[in-house]
Amino acid sequence: MISRLSLLVSVAALAIAPAAAAQERTAHEEMARDIYENVVEIRTARGQEKVPEMVSYLSEQLSKAGFSDEDIQVRDYDNDGEATQGLMVWYRADGEAEQKPIVILAHMDVVDALAKDWERAPFELTEEDGYFFGRGTADNKYGVANLVSTFIRLKEEGWSPNRDIVLAFSGDEETGMVSTRAQAKYTAENIDPAFVLNSDAGGGALGEDGKALYYSVQAAEKTYATFELTINNPGGHSSRPRDDNAIYELADALKKIEAHKFPVRSSELTRAYFEAASARKGGVLGAAMAAFAENPDNEDAIAALRANPETRGTTGTTCVATMLEAGHAENALPQSATATVNCRIFPGVGIDATEATLKEVVDNEDVKFELISDLVESPESQVPDEVVSALEVALAERGMELDIFPHMSSGGTDGMHYRNRGYDTVGISGAFAKSGDTYAHGLNERLPVDSFYDGLDHWYVILKELAGS
Repeated sequence: MISRLSLLVSVAALAIAPAAAAQERTAHEEMARDIYENVVEIRTARGQEKVPEMVSYLSEQLSKAGFSDEDIQVRDYDNDGEATQGLMVWYRADGEAEQKPIVILAHMDVVDALAKDWERAPFELTEEDGYFFGRGTADNKYGVANLVSTFIRLKEEGWSPNRDIVLAFSGDEETGMVSTRAQAKYTAENIDPAFVLNSDAGGGALGEDGKALYYSVQAAEKTYATFELTINNPGGHSSRPRDDNAIYELADALKKIEAHKFPVRSSELTRAYFEAASARKGGVLGAAMAAFAENPDNEDAIAALRANPETRGTTGTTCVATMLEAGHAENALPQSATATVNCRIFPGVGIDATEATLKEVVDNEDVKFELISDLVESPESQVPDEVVSALEVALAERGMELDIFPHMSSGGTDGMHYRNRGYDTVGISGAFAKSGDTYAHGLNERLPVDSFYDGLDHWYVILKELAGS
């Protein structure tokens, strides 16, 4: 896979007229935007128990379009005491299927957002300055809206695929992945697809001038692991300070973790990505990518890549403090202090080895470590030739002259559980965005308006290529 995809895949260039300032939208575009708006406004975050509301809404839209009760499967799950749901939708082959099914992933839940922190209401779809703002606009409700509207569009056209296509929408990808695991197990036992596609990964990169640079396919992802580090202490009255203070001890441990640099790592996939992306990226960062691809021990290249948040995670394991909890009263010494440290572990390193490294770095036996995530390492995927070919057609339909190459995600997705079931799982989102411009999980998450509309034919073309008669 790497040797094929690392040879840049050229897509035929088509001329595009500049977009008009005001544009009349097609019926499909209006329908997709309406779905997008509705799902963004449902607060499907941990603690809200709104996923069933979103499932009900999506099921209703699909049912109206002609999908039967047999085609729409809803299942209930318990995510650590909170009710959630998963949604699976079948677009069935007409008659006997000619090929094995395709399963396509998206997740309906989001990381929560607090209105007091945002410049705009996080659970309202706001169109402003060429962007759609709102929690989930990029991660991953665009994927949900795009896939659902595509299924409806194809059904209304009367299209019949030559193989089953199954949507698998999870309800707790951002937290426990209980629905994800269950859907992956069901997929392996009852569907056995040819491969799995993921709307929550991959996609196109835009330069600062808004022009498309390249398209990357997610073929691997780092292992997600979260640790809680806790210091306990007898405490006491704040007027009688002790030499040992739980907050200070924990702070010392965290500063050591901050200063630690995990060893540089690379793989055939990550080197191929850097080599392919370097020319399109250009400048100092592009030169560092090319130098690292040629020699992963190049210290100058390593320094440049690790100075950039976009590329730091591709060069090895990262661990970072994300949450703190300490003390019980303003006039009392803390009896405990706890920090949450999230790690994204390079394939092949392992969770146990990463925990051992952290303990060695902290060098304090009083710091208690607890692994609070329950995820596993997943292998790299092969990218089927037919998927690459379908992408070539979809990008050409959008008038783009781009290179296609594989990459490894620093973040985790539902895809890991399908890879661990033995299925090649590749991320091919229809979205294009500038580097670091989506603010997924952060404040003022957004997606370019042009990217939203331009990508609405993405899955439409790909599904017709992969499952056309």
